[in-house]
Amino acid sequence: MSPTVSHKDNSRQRRPGAFNHSLDMKSGPLPPGGWEDRPQEVAGGEGDKEALLVRDAGPGEPPRPPRGCRAELSSILLLLFLYVLQGIPLGLAGSVPLILQSKNVSYTDQAFFSLVFWPFSLKLLWAPLVDAVYLRSFGRRKSWLVPTQYTLGLFMIYLSGQVERLLGGAGAGAGAGAGGRGPDPDPDPDPDVTALTVTFFLFEFLAATQDIAVDGWALTMLSRENVGYASTCNSVGQTAGYFLGNVLFLALESADFCNKYLRFEPQPRGIVTLSDFLFFWGAVFLITTTLVALLKKENKEVSVGKEETQGITDTYKLLFAIIKMPAVLTFCLLILTAKIGFSAADAVTGLKLVEEGVPKEHLALLAVPMVPLQIILPLIISKYTAGPQPLNIFYKAMPYRLLFGLEYALLVWWTPRVEHQGGFPIYYYIIVLLSYALHQVTLYSMYVSIMAFNAKVSDPLIGGTYMTLLNTVSNLGGNWPSTVALWLVDPLTVKECVGASNQNCRTPDAVELCKKLGGSCVTALDGYYVESIICVFIGFAWWFFLGPKLKKLQDIGPSSWKCKRSN
Repeated sequence: MSPTVSHKDNSRQRRPGAFNHSLDMKSGPLPPGGWEDRPQEVAGGEGDKEALLVRDAGPGEPPRPPRGCRAELSSILLLLFLYVLQGIPLGLAGSVPLILQSKNVSYTDQAFFSLVFWPFSLKLLWAPLVDAVYLRSFGRRKSWLVPTQYTLGLFMIYLSGQVERLLGGAGAGAGAGAGGRGPDPDPDPDPDVTALTVTFFLFEFLAATQDIAVDGWALTMLSRENVGYASTCNSVGQTAGYFLGNVLFLALESADFCNKYLRFEPQPRGIVTLSDFLFFWGAVFLITTTLVALLKKENKEVSVGKEETQGITDTYKLLFAIIKMPAVLTFCLLILTAKIGFSAADAVTGLKLVEEGVPKEHLALLAVPMVPLQIILPLIISKYTAGPQPLNIFYKAMPYRLLFGLEYALLVWWTPRVEHQGGFPIYYYIIVLLSYALHQVTLYSMYVSIMAFNAKVSDPLIGGTYMTLLNTVSNLGGNWPSTVALWLVDPLTVKECVGASNQNCRTPDAVELCKKLGGSCVTALDGYYVESIICVFIGFAWWFFLGPKLKKLQDIGPSSWKCKRSN
């Protein structure tokens, strides 16, 4: 149920778990008949069919024997490591909202910071450039991978010296101060959310660009017999990187966790700080990128069939032509609104639990036992989405996922009532974990069915571009409601000034005046509960009125989904 895992529903971007801000379209095993089984044309034209061109025997030459995975083990391990590096920025960005929540920032600020998770859902906008513009002498993929990772490494090292100031104070995980020293004379300043958002947005933009380059290199780095391992490296590597940058970091950054489980004598800070973590991984990025630049060569047998500028222009024209098709436009409008009903539960619930006193590192650790479930669920669900009606599973799972929005609201309401002596009993975490697991069943049911439908309708002649466009729209359909849901929490919350007559708490100035007059602002109605009910109501309205329209798209003939291309 960790909000740290919530960014996975839209981007794994994999934004993450039960309280998703975003699930990457590549985060789980693909349904049978998925896009990786089809002929593809992705951004950049003929050059993207590289995997089909690699190591083919020439005329008159005997066929080359298939290569086993052991023969290319070094390339597979390199791909895996590159995807692990990619997951580190994702995990770090996912941990910042929890740190901000522990510093009592407003939900309006949380909404603004949620924009950092958008680049992975928008990378289609600049993917054609990454694919087509490069230095031939250096390598098509290394031309982007190497400078991008160098920039990431330098950016992380620079950020390590600034992040504590941006977070407002002496450290994200520092305690209140050692006993006997008394209160600090100057309170920590508020976090600079604007600077943090701009910084991590650039951070995620670079990670998304690295993802484009690595995905393209995977097609030529491995032989045709082993290219299927690329998706495995992606899923396993990104998940491992996210775990390191999120779950492991939050645990080691927490003074309470380290003192309880890892130390003999308590200390006021965790074992690592965000600054330490950024500096370490920045150095890793720089060292490993240098080794890749010097030691790993790209396959020179691959030739590009089109001029770079022509490939860029054709790709953007193709994307525009696909979007204009009536069937695709209808699908996009429906899928962009389908996840409104889940936005409060996915985006806000985890932060509310932290606000109610649940340690953020405990929420993060709840993601660990979910990993086997997240691997198994797509395999099971894909058996039911492999037929001609994959969206039936989406439609059937939707009301159950909507009801979890009410269950989550009840869980948040119950949380402060079960807290005992500054902690929570084991049965509380069992209930949270069970709720999270059941929610994952509904989430993956909808996710796999959409992926199966996208694979089913994508034009095989332009499968890569087509599929990426549909997945991008699906990801955006989860991102924008989450941002709006976070932004609406504060306006929907009603607070009263207690202890000072004729005062209110409607504005920040009014809050300060209430405090100066000896009063305090008390929440009379939490906007999260209001929002949860509204979202569930909107979700059921969508399910009742628009859900059947989405299902009818399955009955449209294949010709309605094929794009007419002009030569």
